[in-house]
Amino acid sequence: MSPDGFTIGEVLNQLKEDFEDITISKIRFLESEGLISPDRTESGYRKFSDDDIDRLRFILTAQRDHYLPLKVIRDQLDRLDSGEQPAVAPAPSPPIGVTVRADTSAIRNMPPAPPTAGIPDGPWLDAPLTGERIGITQLCEKTGLSPTEARSLQEFGLIGERGTDELDGDDLLVAETARDLLRMGLEARHLRMYQQFTDRELALFEQLAGPLLLQRQPEARRQGVRQLERLSALTASLRAALLSGALRDYVHGG
Repeated sequence: MSPDGFTIGEVLNQLKEDFEDITISKIRFLESEGLISPDRTESGYRKFSDDDIDRLRFILTAQRDHYLPLKVIRDQLDRLDSGEQPAVAPAPSPPIGVTVRADTSAIRNMPPAPPTAGIPDGPWLDAPLTGERIGITQLCEKTGLSPTEARSLQEFGLIGERGTDELDGDDLLVAETARDLLRMGLEARHLRMYQQFTDRELALFEQLAGPLLLQRQPEARRQGVRQLERLSALTASLRAALLSGALRDYVHGG
């Protein structure tokens, strides 16, 4: 192990070969749920130990191979922490010669989700990102953010990964929106909660669409992607409706 521990990006690279669907957002979500507790440097950077990585492997294996919910996994980890041997249920397996195919008829027959600001109309997750990968300097030139503002967004997990200088098209879109919010008086620390909401939402979506995306059949994967797109649009509409109602009550003293 590195004397200073591993960064979240290094942990992702170690786990990616065995867990193809692992993401930085998922690791952050598991931390927010209290399942892992990496150390932090004085600057706030996460530093993972070998034990932290082993713990992540246990969690991810329990989810992938045994389909255990987080509550059960938490109980298993508590047993490990107290020195007991966790009783992990055996993974269910289909009969020999039988191929399991998800029932995607409900997804195929779903009506389109209502249009929502910020969510593209029609299929979009399969589309490649536009533009080349850029650094912080180029991001500032394209968005008008100051280097201090851009680094602050990065520090609070809204763009890129702390300690790196490589950003993509999604980071550019986030930075452009964040710029306008910063100009309205908000600070990057205020925007951090949106990344936390996203991490939680992604974990929920993974539970719903994950079984389809893990299948090898191209049609199943396509249906999984379509399901994610619809979930994204519907939850964005729900958030907008809930916020609209709350603001209306606030304005009218409800």
